[in-house]
Amino acid sequence: MPRASWRGFLRLSLVSCPVYLSPATSRAKPIRLHQVWRPAPPVEEPEAAVLDRGREEQVSEQPTLQRDAAGEEDADQTGVATRVTLRPHDPTTGEEIEKNEVVKGYEYSRGQFVTLTPEELKALDVESSKIIDLEAFAPRGDVDPVYFDAPYYLYPDGPIAVETLRVIGPAMAEVGVAGLGRLTLTRRERMVMVEPRGARMALFTLRATDEVRTPQFGSAEGDVDPEMVAVASAIIGQRTGKFDPSTFRDRYQDALRQLVEAKMKGLTIKPRAVSTPTPVIDLMAALKRSLAQETPTAKRATAQSEIHQSDARSASGCIAAALDRRSKKENRSREQVICQRTEAAQKGMTVSDRQQPG
Repeated sequence: MPRASWRGFLRLSLVSCPVYLSPATSRAKPIRLHQVWRPAPPVEEPEAAVLDRGREEQVSEQPTLQRDAAGEEDADQTGVATRVTLRPHDPTTGEEIEKNEVVKGYEYSRGQFVTLTPEELKALDVESSKIIDLEAFAPRGDVDPVYFDAPYYLYPDGPIAVETLRVIGPAMAEVGVAGLGRLTLTRRERMVMVEPRGARMALFTLRATDEVRTPQFGSAEGDVDPEMVAVASAIIGQRTGKFDPSTFRDRYQDALRQLVEAKMKGLTIKPRAVSTPTPVIDLMAALKRSLAQETPTAKRATAQSEIHQSDARSASGCIAAALDRRSKKENRSREQVICQRTEAAQKGMTVSDRQQPG
């Protein structure tokens, strides 16, 4: 059973059923970089002072820090950095504050706060804190994806809810609409969209109007070359395929992991060269060159496989041809020996063994 992040009711007119929400996404576990404190290296004494002290006492040699071409210390990998801990403190005295003394507050004027207790905040709960009321319905395509915020799976909370969702979900799918309602999460009432997923449902929290900026793309006036559009459409068609998120890899995280592992071993990684595309001067020529080198997405894997099979067939063909040539050569050698022996027998001569093929 998925972990519930919210429990309440889904309501359609006079029909309601208990449901709970579980996040539809999870955060990937990237390499986390913490804030650490690395003391500055001690200031080296001037060479003259070291020489003067050396005249009075014998100083044992100390190992020095080696620096690479980038100027970073190789010895800064382990043991010299300490993770920084952030604790609430009084900005005036610097004294640490107990966590139970920290409350919510609103700054209505500079340095002036009104504080709110958890009980006062709890008393603000509205109906949408416990009920998702499907107030309206609209075609799924009418909701601009820019308004999508966070996705959740909506699960039935009990056998009665299972039957109710099995009715509401197919009904929305048959009409071809998604439900619109409200939900209060983390002290904010949000618009939500509920859409059917077979006999189950998914819920998306939506951003408010004041959270979405108006696009400022500028003027798009002017005639478009139909031939250029046709070539661009052909390129897009060659790359069109099914959406498969499993093919995506976070190359930045891979590079960061390699860097961390290299520094743990005391190695140095050279920065990777990132090429910058050159500006396109002749758009039509660039489009035609792009189309010429494109391979259809659906055929790329097949083409790669066919290349390997073709290579294998070529290799097999080469081997067979080589064996055929060797066989023909041996046959010619045998024929020559037979001819030589025949001629030698007629002349009363013998053919030396060394003339025979090994």
